[in-house]
Amino acid sequence: MPERAERPAGDAPAEIYDLKGLRCPLPVLRARKRLAGMAPGARLWLETTDPLAGIDIPAFCNDSGHRLIDSQTVAGGHRFLIERG
Repeated sequence: MPERAERPAGDAPAEIYDLKGLRCPLPVLRARKRLAGMAPGARLWLETTDPLAGIDIPAFCNDSGHRLIDSQTVAGGHRFLIERG
């Protein structure tokens, strides 16, 4: 069962997708595949350790029509909350 966090009002909680340890381009490729299987408007937290994810994930969201709701720098990496477009 996936972890849950950050529950938007009235919506299902966002899943957490652990992409730590993966290097570019794998975090984007796996995020794309995971989001493709989700309903529009569903939210997903991505957790990464790749330093390039801070550039790649926002660019991916912009290019793919997804909404980057939150971006955080955390110890050892980044967290991104994405809403599927």
